[in-house]
Amino acid sequence: MEVFKKEIQRLTASSGANIQKPSSSKIHFKVVHFLMEASVKLSLESVTTASACIFYHRFFRQRKLSNYDPHLIAATCIYLATKVEEQPVRMRDIINVCHRMLHKKSPKLEIGPEYWELRDSIVNCELLLVRVLQFKLNSELPHKYMLHYLKSLRDWMDTDVWLTTPIAKTSMSTLCDSFHTDLCLRVKPQHLAVAAVYFALQCYGVEVPCNLQAEKQWWQVRSGVWQLRVRGLSG
Repeated sequence: MEVFKKEIQRLTASSGANIQKPSSSKIHFKVVHFLMEASVKLSLESVTTASACIFYHRFFRQRKLSNYDPHLIAATCIYLATKVEEQPVRMRDIINVCHRMLHKKSPKLEIGPEYWELRDSIVNCELLLVRVLQFKLNSELPHKYMLHYLKSLRDWMDTDVWLTTPIAKTSMSTLCDSFHTDLCLRVKPQHLAVAAVYFALQCYGVEVPCNLQAEKQWWQVRSGVWQLRVRGLSG
């Protein structure tokens, strides 16, 4: 059942004869952004949001977009991720946030037929989602690797440089943004984490001490990633 039918119609409708419909990748990008926004409004932790994004990308790697309402899938991924990551959130809160984001001009959703229809849709969609994911719900996330890399760099680098340059914040922002696409399914989590840190260092022109003189680059020591691989991901 298409719970957020009006929104997906808005995304896929053409506003003119010469305007092409958005590609599936563009729709997925917008829906994942919707998922992330909803997660912020629900005060979810970054690992919970990341798990929800991974569930979404895994689902649509195996299923055609045209057969499902992506906003329903996204809302269900949030609900499932809160269970997997043990950050309980009431389904009513998820429904209210998602509904308000998609129908900004509509009245507040009250308990009634529409609410129960939305709730039943998410419950049924959760069963479908779990089956499509083959009950494999524990994802290895890059966050723990990033924390390890950042702590090592902090101890390694000049204190003033570390305190005045937002390397950690930029690295985490870059990592979170990467979940807009299915890169998280195509790249090992440790490689994704080190690429985000590498990108942050490049943005601010920060050199890791003794890196140029070292036999191995810092990212090879920390993650076993070859230079070309890291530069390819962050370039």
